[in-house]
Amino acid sequence: MTQTTYLVAGCCVLLAVVLPQLLDRWAVSAPMVLVSIGLVLGATPLTDDLMSDPAVTRPVVEHLTELTVIVALMGVGLALNRPLSLRDRSSWPAWSTTARLLAIGMPLSIAAVAVLGVTVGGLGLASALLLGATLAPTDPVLAADIQVERPVTQATTAEDENPGDHDDAEVSFALTAEAGLNDGLAFPFVHLALALAVGVSGPWDLGGTLAWLLVGKILLGVASGVGVGWLLSRLVFRGRASLRLAERNQPLVALTGVLLAYGVSELVHGYGFIAVFVCALTLRSTERHHEFQSAMHGVIEQLEVLLTLAVLLLVGVAATRGVLAALDWRGVVVGVAVLLVVRPLTGMVSLAGRGPRADLSPVERWAIAFLGVRGVGSLYYLAYATGEHHWAEQSWLWATVTFTVVLSVLVHGVTATPLMRRVERAAG
Repeated sequence: MTQTTYLVAGCCVLLAVVLPQLLDRWAVSAPMVLVSIGLVLGATPLTDDLMSDPAVTRPVVEHLTELTVIVALMGVGLALNRPLSLRDRSSWPAWSTTARLLAIGMPLSIAAVAVLGVTVGGLGLASALLLGATLAPTDPVLAADIQVERPVTQATTAEDENPGDHDDAEVSFALTAEAGLNDGLAFPFVHLALALAVGVSGPWDLGGTLAWLLVGKILLGVASGVGVGWLLSRLVFRGRASLRLAERNQPLVALTGVLLAYGVSELVHGYGFIAVFVCALTLRSTERHHEFQSAMHGVIEQLEVLLTLAVLLLVGVAATRGVLAALDWRGVVVGVAVLLVVRPLTGMVSLAGRGPRADLSPVERWAIAFLGVRGVGSLYYLAYATGEHHWAEQSWLWATVTFTVVLSVLVHGVTATPLMRRVERAAG
């Protein structure tokens, strides 16, 4: 059994390396294949021990998905090529599309899914809000086909006489930056759902809870990310020559940033997801075109591939092993509505009108609105919430969220490549 397990794991890692190249021309994504492999593995004795005890599985899912998301957030932050500085207002317009998706689209999405939870799912307010917060954010892990691929450095700009040609395409940038920020910004609503489930004593208690969740913890996360990123950037790029890690080719410092930013933020009760992304942006803002930026991104990207492989296989195995047993027509309606109605509509509403960034074409608006991948972040939020409190509808919530994630892998896996090619053709 052990030897066979190692053999299967080795084959899966090989697939993770080979699939992106094999599937580049087809409307089939690597996550689709990996989830399918997990479905097959779940039907074999190889996974008997892995999924035999739900009480043991939930903490494993929580910590594995948590690590996968924070690693992905560092990769996303390092890949973005548009600068952002709170002190430099000239950098703000380039992020206006992302700001709309976060400030308008995400709250609308949370509210719409919560309404579906109450009206279709028959959930209470707390459980419905948890469902909305869990399924609202786009995923930084499973959206590799539509995200910004890599940071622009001296090597990439040398390929073109005009470095401005390497500016991130608006669709890819908007979806990448949104995925980097909304995982952390959805967390206050998960905590709010937990607070409602436990009970609050009155309006003042609820007001104080909202202020802490929506302002205090976000500011602490941002401060932690800026602080850790600033310290690491000095050590990597501007420290003494004997300690300057960029000159000593030590790209594992990017993983140090992941762990330090997340650890510091959680220690001071901030949002760790926000801290990691902000840390990555801070690192990226220093020596922006240094080739070491690509080296750090490469290390994070490889680690993300391995972690994503494990999560996708686990999702497939869980689906075969019975996590979908509680799925009924209500869960199917919610999952389909989230992907095909709620996200596209809220995305289009948030992008309506004119903004400081150049107007988006209709196909760009539709691509951004439709390609809201649901994935690993949703699984983490639910694992975290069910570990903090026992929910009466817990089995149904797991079934509905898992179904939505698998459906997203299939729907967006098939449509992402053709839609992005259409965007490229429309752009000329």
